[in-house]
Amino acid sequence: MRRISLPLWLVSAFLYIFLYAPIVVVIVYSFNASRYGGPWRGFTTEWYPSLFDNEDKLQAAKNTFILAFVSTGIATVLGTMLGYGLSRYRFPGKKLFSFLMYIPVVIPDIVMAVAMLMFYALVRDQLGLFSLGMTTMVLSHVTFQIPFVAIVVRSRLVGMDPAVEEAAHDLGATSWQTFWHVTFPMIAPAVVAGGMLAFTLSLDDFVVSFFTTGPGSTTLPILIYSSVKRGITPDINALSTLIVLVSILGTVAVTLLQRPRRHSGESS
Repeated sequence: MRRISLPLWLVSAFLYIFLYAPIVVVIVYSFNASRYGGPWRGFTTEWYPSLFDNEDKLQAAKNTFILAFVSTGIATVLGTMLGYGLSRYRFPGKKLFSFLMYIPVVIPDIVMAVAMLMFYALVRDQLGLFSLGMTTMVLSHVTFQIPFVAIVVRSRLVGMDPAVEEAAHDLGATSWQTFWHVTFPMIAPAVVAGGMLAFTLSLDDFVVSFFTTGPGSTTLPILIYSSVKRGITPDINALSTLIVLVSILGTVAVTLLQRPRRHSGESS
């Protein structure tokens, strides 16, 4: 294995510092004793316990994770079905559907947020449905999460030999048995990766959530934005630090869950 050259090492180190220095600053200043942020006034951990005494922040955290888990579950199932259908079946308009799948990925968030808001307003005026709240937020998040899951799953299926599925059919397996016992175990890492990507997108989404939220459905990004307009305080830094910690723990947990499956696959 070749050793990395000094210039390449320096460039890599600079990029990592550039990416993670702001996060480190937020974490460090979450221990700042200054009540209103600003200059460093000493070390303290009082801002973390105070978060659990704030009902607004606790409710926002609850809404954020409910929204992320529910929307990710729905989007993962539908996105897997979409990716599988586009990869394994032929039907009229397949190229058009493949093209339309990328539109939510490439259009600006603000455009999608306004479009969703106008759609809900139209449906509410015509049918009396979809009052802004948690339901509209879940539907909106599922809408932009599905393409990401479908793209990841479809890319995995492209590299998978269809002869494996054909062999299962030749041995008498039904389409459902083939998918569940042959195809799904092989694409499971892609499904998990797509689900994690969808969960992350939902967790830190602000624009779509801001336009489709309603009374009692405030999420952490919206709460942080509202608080930052009055000034960045250490409790906001503490809240942001906890969000980063949860994201890191989720990533590590998924990595550990996938590791035994890889080993078992290699040993067989």
